Amino acid sequence: MTRYRLLIGVLALLVAGLFMASLLIGPTGIGPLRSLAALTGDDVLGLVMREIRLPRALLGLMVGAALGASGAALQGFLRNPLAEPGLIGTSGAAALGAVLAIHTGISAAFALALPLAALAGALVSVAAVMLLAGPRGGALALILSGIAMSALAGAGTSLVLNLSPNPFAVNEIVFWMLGSLADRSMLHVWIAAPFVLAGLALVSRTGPALDALTLGEDAAASSGVDLARLRWLLVAGVAALVGGATAVAGAIGFVGLVVPHMLRRAVGARPSRLLLASGLGGAAMVLAADIAVRLILPARDLKLGVLTALIGAPFFLHLILKTRRQGL
Repeated sequence: MTRYRLLIGVLALLVAGLFMASLLIGPTGIGPLRSLAALTGDDVLGLVMREIRLPRALLGLMVGAALGASGAALQGFLRNPLAEPGLIGTSGAAALGAVLAIHTGISAAFALALPLAALAGALVSVAAVMLLAGPRGGALALILSGIAMSALAGAGTSLVLNLSPNPFAVNEIVFWMLGSLADRSMLHVWIAAPFVLAGLALVSRTGPALDALTLGEDAAASSGVDLARLRWLLVAGVAALVGGATAVAGAIGFVGLVVPHMLRRAVGARPSRLLLASGLGGAAMVLAADIAVRLILPARDLKLGVLTALIGAPFFLHLILKTRRQGL
């Protein structure tokens, strides 16, 4: 228990430090003390701090925590370290909703149409997955339903890109799908916050049941775990987390896969402890990556999702090879 508390303390301090760094790092070249003081000022620097840097830092914190916690929850429920938040199709459906908003021009007429359309896509995907999986469907039915929704959403996105007559809309769609926290405002924070907070509340309630599930579904059921209720809580929580994150930041991959796997051994492989640790670890990873994209090729606008993919893809390949060796 002492080791777990120490880990949580270290991760919390890391997140706090990266949050402050995200607030202070930028192209203005202003000192840290003056930048912090400007948060309450009425000058141009104060406007930059409150309307550009603060929303970006808050979204990095929320998006990372959402992806990390949802990845840990899914891996605990499916008992598979290769599971990741996009497995139930929420991220693909949210992306399709945003793509349709851009393609139809609604996002240009109404600033909040894009994140709201993404959230609508996420909600539709949840209803479809639960309908396909059935009221008492197991983990396999849930996975297959999620794969079907992901494939359908991917096909819909490809169709929109293929039929779009406007090259500027295509360019905007592609760049949005790469994932970024740039050019976000406090409105995006207020849109994502209720979904992320609700998702974290739902997922945190699954901790004891996920611990019991490590012994198998039969053992968990015999110990009093309601597997149908657990699945509803988990799917609703993960959908709220991933839908809220994707709606405001686009597609940011591998965070929910890499972070839980890195921290699993440190928490003694207990899913209930991994939820909080992965939430903090995900926030640290996204904040660090967002700081890095400002320092690496700042004039070329390197996208956050590209950097996380460059980091996560080799790790994913390593994880696959490690799992195969253990299976042999």
